[in-house]
Amino acid sequence: MSFQVMMQQLGGGLLRSIEIFALTLLFSLPLGLLVSFGRMSKNRVIRSIVWIYISVMRGTPLMLQLLAVYFGPFYIGGLKLGATWRFTAIIIAFSVNYAAYFAEIYRSGIESMPPGQYEAARVLGYSKGSTFFRIIFPQVVKRILPSVTNEVITLVKDTSLAFSLAYAEMFTIAKQIAAKETSFMPFLAAALFYYVFNAIVAFGMERIEKAMNYYT
Repeated sequence: MSFQVMMQQLGGGLLRSIEIFALTLLFSLPLGLLVSFGRMSKNRVIRSIVWIYISVMRGTPLMLQLLAVYFGPFYIGGLKLGATWRFTAIIIAFSVNYAAYFAEIYRSGIESMPPGQYEAARVLGYSKGSTFFRIIFPQVVKRILPSVTNEVITLVKDTSLAFSLAYAEMFTIAKQIAAKETSFMPFLAAALFYYVFNAIVAFGMERIEKAMNYYT
């Protein structure tokens, strides 16, 4: 196999990895915020359920969660889902896993805000919703952005775990080419792709951090 063909195939796998990455962020970031509200709920039942969910998601391997979501419907309910279920299961597993991590990041940021800001907003006539989304949340985002950046960078590398469901993302394709050609070169090329992907993401997150620095 020529180097050009190998890079084309890896490039196709990279697009699938980017798709997993983008959809996971799209669903897990807002879901994590909702979960954080449940984690801080005054209702003990809701708070306990959310705590168990976060504990399970953070305490078990993502690969195991991928297998559970993919095979669960069949082994539990005898459901035989179509070919598209493989990709759907990947997105579901990644999203609920990362939502748990983002939820704890959101919670730490929200709980770090001074109570006086809520009181001042109430005096000014802001509703609870307006207070949170117009005053508190923008400051929370600024505070938690470094932690979110770390999770986003980890997500770039974790997309390779989709190989456990035989989904042809970049790492899976690299393994297939390496086995066929008995060469280590596909792994080196895949490593380069991951590094560049991560560098772009890190640069983008750094730019966002600088844009939210109100003092420069």
